[in-house]
Amino acid sequence: MAIIKLSKVTRRYLSGDEEIAVLKQVDLAIEKGEMVSIIGPSGSGKSTLMNILGLLDRPSEGVYEIGGQRTDQLDSDALSALRREHFGFIFQRYHLLGDLTALGNVEMPAIYAGTPSQRRRERARAILERLGMGERLGHRPGQLSGGQQQRVSIARALMNGGEVILADEPTGALDKNSGEEVLRILDELHGEGKTIIIVTHDANVAARAERIIEIADGNIIADRRQEKQPQPEKRGTDISSPDASQRFAWLGRLSEAFTMALKALMSHRLRTFLTMLGIIIGIASVVSVVALGNGTQQKVLSNINSLGTNTLEIFPGKGFGDVRSAKITTLKVADAEALARLPYVAAATPTVSTSGTVRSGSTVANALINGVGSQYFDAKGSKLLAGRFFNAEGVTSMSQEAVIDDNAASTLFGKPYSNAIGKTVFLNTVPVRIIGVIESQQGGFGSSSNLSAYLPYTSVQARFLGDMSLRSVTVRVADGIDSSTAEAAVTRFLTKRHGEKDFFILNTDDIRKTIIATAQTLTLLVAAIAVISLIVGGIGVMNIMLVSVSERVSEIGVRMAVGARRQDILQQFLIEAVLVCLIGGSLGIGFALSMGFTFSLFVKQISLVYSTSSMVLAFTCSCLIGLVFGFMPARNASRLDPVAALTTD
Repeated sequence: MAIIKLSKVTRRYLSGDEEIAVLKQVDLAIEKGEMVSIIGPSGSGKSTLMNILGLLDRPSEGVYEIGGQRTDQLDSDALSALRREHFGFIFQRYHLLGDLTALGNVEMPAIYAGTPSQRRRERARAILERLGMGERLGHRPGQLSGGQQQRVSIARALMNGGEVILADEPTGALDKNSGEEVLRILDELHGEGKTIIIVTHDANVAARAERIIEIADGNIIADRRQEKQPQPEKRGTDISSPDASQRFAWLGRLSEAFTMALKALMSHRLRTFLTMLGIIIGIASVVSVVALGNGTQQKVLSNINSLGTNTLEIFPGKGFGDVRSAKITTLKVADAEALARLPYVAAATPTVSTSGTVRSGSTVANALINGVGSQYFDAKGSKLLAGRFFNAEGVTSMSQEAVIDDNAASTLFGKPYSNAIGKTVFLNTVPVRIIGVIESQQGGFGSSSNLSAYLPYTSVQARFLGDMSLRSVTVRVADGIDSSTAEAAVTRFLTKRHGEKDFFILNTDDIRKTIIATAQTLTLLVAAIAVISLIVGGIGVMNIMLVSVSERVSEIGVRMAVGARRQDILQQFLIEAVLVCLIGGSLGIGFALSMGFTFSLFVKQISLVYSTSSMVLAFTCSCLIGLVFGFMPARNASRLDPVAALTTD
């Protein structure tokens, strides 16, 4: 029974605007177990015939049947299965993968067949040992002689059973002794019942077969049989087809594809790193910019909180530039007391201020003298560092107790701040006793770098100003009340109370929202630039992967010849792209964290605040970049024509 049958097979190729017929109406039948030589001069069509027999190429016309099954009715996966399960290829140029060992090259067909790793490793070792390569299992192709490489190629052809062995000029690149050894191995395989098809231009090699087919100008011109030669005895090691029950499903193939992709990346470390570089920079930029934006916002919020949490500052006049504001005296203590009774107000305190000198012993410095109510510190969210605040009784009695800030405490008494508690200082000529120290805060009275002292407003009005009008009223809005709503209500209340709007309100929450919005906009702007760099990195991945495909065309052809499906090739190259982006993303996050550590060593005012969500998002983006930008190169690789790939240098 014919295992292979060709009926009226023609193969044409385009050459410019013309079609050239390389094979012409070929009829051929090959029986199971035959040893056949196809001989002819260069350009006769014998290699094209072998490519069609091995399902690496398709006829332009005619029918090719294997075991009675028409190959023109099979899809690419079915053709891959036939190559994988029934054919073994021995190439003139060996076509071994340089980044794999001899054992790894032989195992490759079994990987695509789904054979478990332990079983295929044992089988590959057994075949190589039978072929005299037991001491070269861990050697790469570059470490093997031509004859040894061809033995590895033969072992690979036998890995999945190889009922039909197709040998294309198997001795063409070997010396005489190595060539004889290869032919002897083929004789042994024939003796074991394998169907051997040798394509050669050497008449001496062809004479080893029991059937010689001569081809010239695309036509079979002779098909003769000769007396069958005695076959060598079969050696002891069993290399029959592997047990199909040992094959596993797609999950195992995915794991193997991952391993092969990792090996491919490791074998080209520099190219892999350069591919990752764009991703590393992009991810590091995104994570660092978001961290810098978060850190900046926290610093800004900290500064704004020193103005008071959700507070309204009410000043006389139409604005800070109003030259008539000093003449407006309608803002009174009674206004603050009335505001404090409103349901949406948590606290209201009058404030007055003046400047003067503070003296302790021989130390004299300029200071801001602030008159405030007992609720002022609560309204402003002041942080007590030592001592206590004065109370309502101190305001009523116009006590000469003062709370100073940490700047004044360290200037006058040094650290610790508790040194200042109980000490008496002179504000101008007025002696006051220090009862507390607070953290410096930004306020309507000047910069936080100034020395500040806080006394009951009644004391400042009576002992320093001699005027009962107020410079401002500080209102803390009750929790749960929108500050803008409270501002509108206070405006209506005081306008009605004064008969006109002779004041203006500084809403610290509006400042906070404006600055946060500005900071977010700037962060978004810089993040957008970082995202662009990430996209550029993705395009770099795509370009490098396209170059990688073009450089590895021959490898892809070999993988297809030993039975890789299109989805296997697609899967491997896609995994490579995703791995590049995943590793690049991880390195990018690590680089961003190291940048934050370095930044903290040189910049103390602002720290980078990293967001887990931004890291997860950046990492997810790197995966998507690998999938999106790696898909086209992977798809191109999977759609390569096997025979065209194998003939590409």
